[in-house]
Amino acid sequence: MPHEVRMTLPTQLVLRTLLDRPHQEFYGLELCAAAGLASGTLHPILARLERLGWLRSRWEDLDPHEAGRPRRRYYSLTPDGAEKARVALARVSSSVERLRTLRPGLSGGTA
Repeated sequence: MPHEVRMTLPTQLVLRTLLDRPHQEFYGLELCAAAGLASGTLHPILARLERLGWLRSRWEDLDPHEAGRPRRRYYSLTPDGAEKARVALARVSSSVERLRTLRPGLSGGTA
């Protein structure tokens, strides 16, 4: 099983959102809104992160008929996952900074 996460921009957005409040549980639609991603983009990322052990999830203990809504699945970073996320995001930031040094026009300005 691979131990690396492909650090796509959507993955980075999810990880940054989770790291903003590392001890909080988020449900799917809440994460979609906070990260600015569609559900179809978010859920495969969450599944990958959970398989790697970076996240844990749990189903809400709720009777959907009484609540008048479906149960929510809550996600949170594991302690190991939070550390790995910080390292992976730092590595991506470092790579982007090195690229900007080589190609200054990539930073949004003109060369």
